[in-house]
Amino acid sequence: MPEPAPFTAIIPARAASTRLPGKMLADIAGVPMIARVAAQARASGAARVVVATDDASIQRSVQAHGFESLMTRADHPTGTDRLAEACDALGLDDTELVVNVQGDEPLIDPALIAHVAQTLDRHSAAAIATAAHPIDTAEELFNPNAVKVVCGADGHALYFSRAPVPWARDALAGGERVFAPGLPALRHIGIYAYRVSFLRRFPTLPQGRLERWESLEQLRALEHGYAIQVHVTPHAPAPGVDTPADLERVRRLVAEKS
Repeated sequence: MPEPAPFTAIIPARAASTRLPGKMLADIAGVPMIARVAAQARASGAARVVVATDDASIQRSVQAHGFESLMTRADHPTGTDRLAEACDALGLDDTELVVNVQGDEPLIDPALIAHVAQTLDRHSAAAIATAAHPIDTAEELFNPNAVKVVCGADGHALYFSRAPVPWARDALAGGERVFAPGLPALRHIGIYAYRVSFLRRFPTLPQGRLERWESLEQLRALEHGYAIQVHVTPHAPAPGVDTPADLERVRRLVAEKS
């Protein structure tokens, strides 16, 4: 079996956060969150781990904890645009693979990072790889904040939506919000592997109609004909950090493991 292709893990880390100001540097058992994310990325086997930020204090903190960081512009509309700038600054070749690891996922499983990279490496027709896990409750299926993905037989994403898809017509005919046993519903996990050639192309793609309606950036790739391969993992990932309550939950989980 061939060796997995090397990949670079890039962690976009912007300073602005409306729900939790300063969260990238939030202390979690004596270590800032962004450094914990970088450590998880390093444990994935990534050939290189880089934090791409627009804030000098984040860069200093990352470097103080032994990780590489580079400054990027502050006006990027999306994290993917920030990745594209980072690829140019790092001099990455179009054929290389990059995994976008979210800066607010301090408990992300290193194996998931590696699996997403390997999934893209194995599927040459795809420009992007991402991940999902099975849904098994009506609450999650009908939650618009839980993004769903529908895949074809080849594992390519057909569509991403905030709506409950696929729709179980017979089970939902009565109007009740129930989960039909065996429904192949998948919740999208927000981690992406990209070919650098696509990352350089992405900022030039006009925003699509479906992307605007759903507020889901990955739909831009599908609308412009780029294939997204989905790695399905059996379990939901560890929680990320968006709010003060999320931060306290992660702090408790880290303390329990110590």
